[in-house]
Amino acid sequence: MESEDDMHDANEVESADDDFYSGMDSEGDNDYDYDAVDYEYMGNEIDDSDEAVESRAQKNFTILKEEDIHQRQEDDIMRIATVLSVSRDAACILLRRYNWSVNNVHEEWFADEERVRKAVGLLEKSVVQISNAKEVACGICFDNHPLDSITTAACGHPFCNTCWQAYISTSINDGPGCLMLRCPDPSCGAAVGQDMVDMLAPDEDKDKYRRYLLRSYIEDNRKTKWCPAPGCDCAVEYVVGSGTYDVTCSCSYSFCWNCTEEAHRPVDCDTVAKWILKNSAESENMNWILANSKPCPKCKRPIEKNQGCMHMTCTPPCKFEFCWLCLGAWSEHGERTGGFYACNRYEAAKQEGLYDDAERRREMAKNSLERYTHYYERWATNQSSRQKAMADLQQMQSVHLERLSEIQCQPESQLKFIIEAWQQIVECRRVLKWTYAYGYYLPEHEHTKRQFFEYLQGEAEAGLERLHQCAEKELQNYLHGEGPSKDFNDFRTKLAGLTSVTRNYFENLVRALENGLADVDSQGASSKPTSSKSAAGSSKTKGGKGKTSSKTGGSVRTLDDSGSWYCDQCTYLNIRTATACQMCQTRR
Repeated sequence: MESEDDMHDANEVESADDDFYSGMDSEGDNDYDYDAVDYEYMGNEIDDSDEAVESRAQKNFTILKEEDIHQRQEDDIMRIATVLSVSRDAACILLRRYNWSVNNVHEEWFADEERVRKAVGLLEKSVVQISNAKEVACGICFDNHPLDSITTAACGHPFCNTCWQAYISTSINDGPGCLMLRCPDPSCGAAVGQDMVDMLAPDEDKDKYRRYLLRSYIEDNRKTKWCPAPGCDCAVEYVVGSGTYDVTCSCSYSFCWNCTEEAHRPVDCDTVAKWILKNSAESENMNWILANSKPCPKCKRPIEKNQGCMHMTCTPPCKFEFCWLCLGAWSEHGERTGGFYACNRYEAAKQEGLYDDAERRREMAKNSLERYTHYYERWATNQSSRQKAMADLQQMQSVHLERLSEIQCQPESQLKFIIEAWQQIVECRRVLKWTYAYGYYLPEHEHTKRQFFEYLQGEAEAGLERLHQCAEKELQNYLHGEGPSKDFNDFRTKLAGLTSVTRNYFENLVRALENGLADVDSQGASSKPTSSKSAAGSSKTKGGKGKTSSKTGGSVRTLDDSGSWYCDQCTYLNIRTATACQMCQTRR
């Protein structure tokens, strides 16, 4: 947030977000049965089973391990070999030529087989016939060799095994271009496939060739990409046109399929590219120099004044002495010009407007630098907080969960709500981080939209802090206890509820920002969605339990059969006797 005043100004659009934070609207209400004792039975709409989480995370992509890639590659090769009645080696060459697309190979082959054969170098008969002589001259070294030391490709050009090995080894060491290997004869385009490599190349070169072939199956296929995480050998197959580009590898690294940068919703790929470039470019360094320094009048070296009087001395070898304000020689200054801490010449020239352009440029650079610093510092802070949360999650999974299970006498499967809370914290930190890049590029003239964005961002920060506080601080009471706690189930309900509420809010926030905050119109008003939360007198049935909404004192309270009520501020479900929300302390 840029200032408290901006947040107060956002009150005019605050009403449009009353239902946004809770994640409840007319199309899908999220009601939860918080009365259930066990977390896994907390209602049909909270399906946080392992299968549900995995399905939600991988519905539009598939993780491929190395053995999966090998199997798919082999299946495609055998499919082409069977359908086209060609050798495995020829099928591999064809697929490599058409970027491992089985459909493209079929279409091109059956449209014009002769043209395809010529393009890829698959010859139906030899071009050169070897004589029946005992020795044959090698086409590279020109020495005569016995026939058992001569090897030919499909074209029939004879080369000795030693020259073949050198030719193949050099091509493999040159890089992936070896996958398009052709006959060494300059006038011949016959393809040299994996069979020749396996027959003549040493084991080290064979392994390199197979590695290049495996990588080409991923890198040349438009539907697959390698996970960019360091040390990860998995690939991801993405269903093109299936919606969001965010994918998560089995190594837990989330990245954008489109640009392969880390997952960055709700910011688009172009904005991410601009933001990363800006963070690494020299433009902000130049802005800082322009805003905080002045050039020496003699050697033009930039000088920063951070304290002291107006008498400046440039560094050797220049050593020019000048006035910081007017940049005139100090020899022409003294008590008559204002002494060491003022300059009458500068003030007079300023009144005449002689320094207006320079001051304007310096002020603009300073404002630009301050604005960028504001957003970058918060972007970087959330990145650090996310890394810390990831470390805490790892420690929770490896150490604390087992200990908590022993203290509370509950199986670890019943404590997964804690892991899910930390996973949500990590994800929310990522989203919150990129909202600052979004805010930096939000047009300055759209004041109402900016106010609404800052309000939503502030609510997101507050909601995330409540969840983080509960998962980190309140959990310590149970983690360091001496035995089972009676109110552990209440803590379970509270943390699970906060996780669900925070997830709903951030999902809605991401959708709103991706839509460009379309709910805010040009007149400064925002269209408020109809919500069951604001529909007084409505009723709903879930799992055999009736729930009613009542309107009291201008605020909506949702009650279930037990008399429990939802907080208007954070939507937490409180017990009937509570006079204030147990989550945010808002009075009933």
